[in-house]
Amino acid sequence: MNRREFQRRMVGAALCAAFGSELYRSVPNSLADEPLCYQNPQGNAADPCVLRKPTGEAVEYDGKYWLYYTSEKGNVKGFEARSTRDFITWQDEGVVFDARGTWARDAFWAPEGYEIDGKFYLFFSAQNAPYPWTQAEKFNIGVAVADSPKGPFKLLKDEPIFDPGYPIIDANLFIDDDGTPYLTFSRCCYQHPVESELAEKCRNENKFKEIEESWAYGIELTRDFKGVVGEPTLLIRPPVKLDDKQAEWESRSVTAGEVNRRWTEGTALFKLGDAYYIAYSANFFGGDWYAVGYATAKKPLGPYTKAENNPILEKNTQKGGTVRGVGHGNIFFSPDRSEMWYVYHARTDSNDRKLFIDKLILNDDGTISIDGPSVDPRPVPGFVKR
Repeated sequence: MNRREFQRRMVGAALCAAFGSELYRSVPNSLADEPLCYQNPQGNAADPCVLRKPTGEAVEYDGKYWLYYTSEKGNVKGFEARSTRDFITWQDEGVVFDARGTWARDAFWAPEGYEIDGKFYLFFSAQNAPYPWTQAEKFNIGVAVADSPKGPFKLLKDEPIFDPGYPIIDANLFIDDDGTPYLTFSRCCYQHPVESELAEKCRNENKFKEIEESWAYGIELTRDFKGVVGEPTLLIRPPVKLDDKQAEWESRSVTAGEVNRRWTEGTALFKLGDAYYIAYSANFFGGDWYAVGYATAKKPLGPYTKAENNPILEKNTQKGGTVRGVGHGNIFFSPDRSEMWYVYHARTDSNDRKLFIDKLILNDDGTISIDGPSVDPRPVPGFVKR
């Protein structure tokens, strides 16, 4: 970025911060040729994901960036998409994947879109209708492919990628430097009670009889994404002991009496230098305490160590703000990897999950942080074309 462009952006950002993101409509061209600032929230969108490479770089297609998300509309049997040229104005692109007539017939969520060698892949979670389980939650993970980010996406195979023997959700794809693809996902809390000091404490206080937990796993994928190699590896789980530094923030939904479950979900695996980072969401996704933490490792499948500065994104209502239920996001990089962003959902004035985007920062000590949740005008990503 040259000096003139830097100065222009700083002026525009200052004006946006002072007067609101709509100011660009009256800013003369000498200051801003296009909108300079975006502002959260940006409409309803749960479990959002910006189209990117499996290594994290955002993908521009037809001059636009693409967003996939969980629809709150009950009549959508699949997934919708939106597109944007500036991360301010979004255009509805309609249904990109219609799953009717496939194994995935209900409860669609957490789509993740990737561009690989000119093809577009959509990993997703859904209710596995044909599976012969008697349990209520028959969740599993599938993958579809298309020639355009607008679809129509078609299943690679009309069955889930694999069956670990328990319900799984929240697929995330990462391809390492050597070309090996990995899938991270979460085992559901459903019918998964786990003994811990928190569970014992809840029983002694007559709060809950048991605490169910979801755990994050990783597994190597076959190169065609139609199957897996080996068995799942446990990556992250809630703390067993109450004196664990992570126990307080990862148990807030339980200690607040919201629900008898602890989640580890919404994983996002990425690499910075020689280190592997995995972001995850904890607490009840439908409650106020949903929040984001991360862990690091030297290999894609760990072992992972949770960060001392967790959580890196949480509700701000305790500080006088309006944002709560913060989580289930994904990381995307600028095409030159000079910027990192976190796209996620949160709640504000209603229970609708709304789209948020905030900058992710790599600190000098190797820790990461997120400059959010923000509701004030912020400069658009620096890689957006003018």
